[in-house]
Amino acid sequence: MKEKVKLNGKIKSIMFWPLTLGCLLAAMDVIVFCISYRAGVAVSLFLILYLVLWLILYQCYRKKVLSELIRFSAIFSHVENIMLDGLALPFGILDMDGNLVWMNQIMSQLFGEKLKKNIGVFFPVITANVLADLRNHKVEEFSVGYEERNYRLLLHKVDFQQVAERSDIIEDPQQYNALAAVYLFDETNLKEAIQITQDEKPVVGLIYLDNYEEALGTVEEVRRSLLSALVDRKLNKYFSGLDGLVKKLEKDKYFLVMPHRSLDKLKEMKFSILEEVKNVNIGNEMSVTLSIGIGLNGNGYNLNYEQCRIAIEMALGRGGDQAVIKDGDAISYFGGKSQQLEKATRVKARVKAQALKEFITNKDRVVVMGHKITDVDAFGAAVGIYRAAKTLGKEVHIVISDLTTSIRPLMAGFLENDEYEDDMFVDSATAKELVDSNTVVVVVDTNKPSYTECPDLLRLTDTVVVLDHHRRGSEVIENAVLSYVEPYASSTCEMVAEVLQYFADGIRIRNMEADSLYAGIIIDTNNFKSKAGVRTFEAAAFLRRCGADVVRVQKLLRDNMDAYKARAETIYNAEIYEGSYAISICPSKGLDSPTVVAAQAANELLNIVGVKASFVLTDYNNIIYISARAIDEVNVQVIMEKLGGGGHMNIAGAQVPDETPEKIVEVVKQMLKDMIQKGEL
Repeated sequence: MKEKVKLNGKIKSIMFWPLTLGCLLAAMDVIVFCISYRAGVAVSLFLILYLVLWLILYQCYRKKVLSELIRFSAIFSHVENIMLDGLALPFGILDMDGNLVWMNQIMSQLFGEKLKKNIGVFFPVITANVLADLRNHKVEEFSVGYEERNYRLLLHKVDFQQVAERSDIIEDPQQYNALAAVYLFDETNLKEAIQITQDEKPVVGLIYLDNYEEALGTVEEVRRSLLSALVDRKLNKYFSGLDGLVKKLEKDKYFLVMPHRSLDKLKEMKFSILEEVKNVNIGNEMSVTLSIGIGLNGNGYNLNYEQCRIAIEMALGRGGDQAVIKDGDAISYFGGKSQQLEKATRVKARVKAQALKEFITNKDRVVVMGHKITDVDAFGAAVGIYRAAKTLGKEVHIVISDLTTSIRPLMAGFLENDEYEDDMFVDSATAKELVDSNTVVVVVDTNKPSYTECPDLLRLTDTVVVLDHHRRGSEVIENAVLSYVEPYASSTCEMVAEVLQYFADGIRIRNMEADSLYAGIIIDTNNFKSKAGVRTFEAAAFLRRCGADVVRVQKLLRDNMDAYKARAETIYNAEIYEGSYAISICPSKGLDSPTVVAAQAANELLNIVGVKASFVLTDYNNIIYISARAIDEVNVQVIMEKLGGGGHMNIAGAQVPDETPEKIVEVVKQMLKDMIQKGEL
């Protein structure tokens, strides 16, 4: 028997509402009968008439209502198909293997009616793994390109099993898992507009002449204005060619504004203006060098300017003759190939000494720390600060957690001397208990918080002082109230020795303290062979007058036999890469301070003819320490910065945790190869 079509849902309830009302009338009829028999009969007649009319109307209009609903549904389904097929948005259906099983007209025009083609043919990014992941994530979105147009592709999983179970066509719905709907949103014009907006965004910069006064001093007075004019012309011509504007602020300072697109050109040209300005010569014995700081992508003009100001400070702090780009937290460096020139004036040292004295005077306690694995320079500088604070009658402690072989002889002299307190040297745990808001924390021989002996101390007080001679990197101690960073200095001990001369009249430095400072200068200059300037010898002379003894220091710095053999083995096994770069691995077994031995070996390798730079690696406490050295042809600081380290142009280093020396050697070789190919070396 043929099954009748039945109504359901809200339509069914609407059709049967009259019957519900009839029931209510029947109930009313019963009540009326109880009140009056004759009235009840009358109501009953009207109720019977109402039900008869409802049955007649229901039977007559039921088929017509169903017919109209079915016709509307058919029309609506047809209209829906027409609208989907004519949709202005490219739309298609894929099986879970990526095959196109249906697509609308505009997608057909785009792909040329290529049904049964895999979507990966048009968009290789849609792989089998992507479609497999779609089963779990339901929706995936990609940026794709096709025929020089950019699209945002949206994949949407459609569960097909429920649809198939209701179908009379598919026999076994279990074999169908899902289909995927694919939508293409054309974003070509939008991306072009975004790119134009990005290209035209303003980039601000500051340009400083590093050695303006010094360079002018080497030129005849009548020609000085010509030198300044030539530099101005060179800068204006260079940046005007990049659609930039240069405005002179002071005699040696310029303000730069240019579109973002010009910055990309500058990067491609590797800031050639740095070399062009150095070539300006009208008889000046000293070349003019530039420092450029650029800030961009800040939230407003003020923030962009603040970023460029920080960038120029970093460029100057790294020794000048370079460009620094600060893009949010990302920092890029260019140039920096010139040796930092020593400043003839000591005004800065005097100003910093007086500032340091004020900070120490206003606090009750001073805690001094250097970098991890304290070396002689950090130790000597810490002892110098100790003497400065003691002169003001303050409580002073030096933080040293790991006692290395290099500083053990120096430290023993203080520990065995009754004139020094038992708590002169403390470990990190004790230092944390000592430091409070009334303490000055002085950091020496490093400006990276992660490299300090105890980074937690920097957060326990608001008064942090930094004295260092290494070039600044992207990681700096940001909350320092006084930062004295001079890359031209040979060592931190040299800087501290100068500060002591201006710290207090008649300051008395004891012999052991002078020896420690002198030893730091000796080690970092490799016996006055590297980075030793006029002020280096003046600082050494001051320490000699204070009682430093050359012979005594030499005895304190002598190596033991194991360290000497390890250094000799390192040099013997050195590999000369690309004919100019010595690379070796220093054994660490049996050595108390393998990092010191590695640094000494790196210095020794520079004595080999043809070696431009040396790199010595050693494994210590699951960290690979790299000591990089050069004479004057290679900037090893730039190389080490690529590994997260830093230092000077001629002396630098880096630390790489959880790796093997052999792997890092290959990394260094690849970096050198890439830099040689790019012309950076």
